[in-house]
Amino acid sequence: MKIAVTYDNGMIFQHFGHTSEFKIYEIEDGKIINEEVVSTMGSGHGALAGFLAMNNVNVLICGGIGGGAQTALAQAGIKLFGGVSGSADSAVNAYLCGELDFNPDVKCSHHAHEHAEGHTCGSHGCGSHKCH
Repeated sequence: MKIAVTYDNGMIFQHFGHTSEFKIYEIEDGKIINEEVVSTMGSGHGALAGFLAMNNVNVLICGGIGGGAQTALAQAGIKLFGGVSGSADSAVNAYLCGELDFNPDVKCSHHAHEHAEGHTCGSHGCGSHKCH
């Protein structure tokens, strides 16, 4: 099994469609046997589901994510755990222990407006990155 996490300097990047890197963990018998940081090569939004599928990813852990990307992931057979923040490594370990705190109803709803004050990605703000 492979788990991908939107990644930025050890932390979970909070906007799936703008992530420039994923950390991909290879899991065997419930343990991490390999991990690597891979560049998305400039891919964004819907193309990222295909990128993950080409890398044989089964599970995605991320912060905020829009509805279109969620649909693309579902069509690719990738299980989504969104609305997660903090350390990427800690999130994967929590997932493996069955203790990952995630939001099953995560939505990144800013696509319909021009980043009005208080826009949110999942249950978190977008953090310090620029969404556009």
